[in-house]
Amino acid sequence: MNINLREYLQQNLNKITWKERIQIIDSIIGAVYDIHSESSIHRDLHSGNILFGQSNQNFFISDFGFCGPANKPLNSIYGNLPYIAPEVIVNKKYTFASDIYSIGILMWEISSGQPPFINKHDYDLAIRIINGMRPKTIPDTPLEYKELMEQCWDANPTKRPDIFTLFNKIRDIYRWYCQNENEQRIISKITSTNNSQLNTRYNLNSSSTNSSFFGNFSTSSSNWNISSRVYNFENLPEPKNATKEEQDAYHSIQFDYDLQDGLIIG
Repeated sequence: MNINLREYLQQNLNKITWKERIQIIDSIIGAVYDIHSESSIHRDLHSGNILFGQSNQNFFISDFGFCGPANKPLNSIYGNLPYIAPEVIVNKKYTFASDIYSIGILMWEISSGQPPFINKHDYDLAIRIINGMRPKTIPDTPLEYKELMEQCWDANPTKRPDIFTLFNKIRDIYRWYCQNENEQRIISKITSTNNSQLNTRYNLNSSSTNSSFFGNFSTSSSNWNISSRVYNFENLPEPKNATKEEQDAYHSIQFDYDLQDGLIIG
């Protein structure tokens, strides 16, 4: 029986090490590498159509309904909005770089265990994405992983790495982990962090999930929409990267709202 990546992350929230998280994204990047090598674009990458085969313990990409040659553009926006690149939202043009953007969002989801922009929908989210708002990086994310993730979701598609560069970089990160995991203790679980600022920032005192960053989230993720759909937005501004100050202000406001709702949301 296969389960999707969202289900896998939810079921294994307190078990996954950083080494395992990097293995997951490495598998996804490897699959996209094969797609791009055939001069095709997937166009609909998200955690609902990345499956984990429980029999062979491997991740693989499914739902190739909108996958096709790069030289045959679509005239509509189809996908799961939190994973859709800003230039696609504005110009309805899918490229190899738009798949890379989706990988960046998946890197964040794998690092955090959360779906991106949960409970955010349609026009308001589209504007946020175009204006450069991205999920807040999780504390203890390895620097090399963080930098690569941020390159992937850059608002300028020409600044994102191509799949071949991305493939080599994630392999380098994984090899480094394998060589240094004992000395650096880098496979300690994210959910067992001793970062006191993290515990203060998110009021982490839930005993049901080892006081983890994800304590309040796990109950709400089952309602997250993993299906893709057609979107149509008009008269949108050009995409841009947000400044650090804009990002900080956005996440501060979101955190205030989420506390009122009893949720912790990226």
